[in-house]
Amino acid sequence: MDIQAEKLHLIKWLADINEPSVIKLFVDLKKEQEADWWDTISVDERADIEEGLSQADRGELIPHDEVMAKYDKRRSK
Repeated sequence: MDIQAEKLHLIKWLADINEPSVIKLFVDLKKEQEADWWDTISVDERADIEEGLSQADRGELIPHDEVMAKYDKRRSK
């Protein structure tokens, strides 16, 4: 299957479609393919991210090098 030829065939076919319901299907498919990562994560993950952003806004930060030192497995041996 030549993917470029198939895409051109689909483009030509889509250009000739005049049925709004079929166009809507393609628009919905496009939106689904372009889903925002935020919409794909769990409620718990969103809450954790929002809490982290709130902590950062309050200045409750841990320097990167401290975090790396804590979790660097090479140093814990």
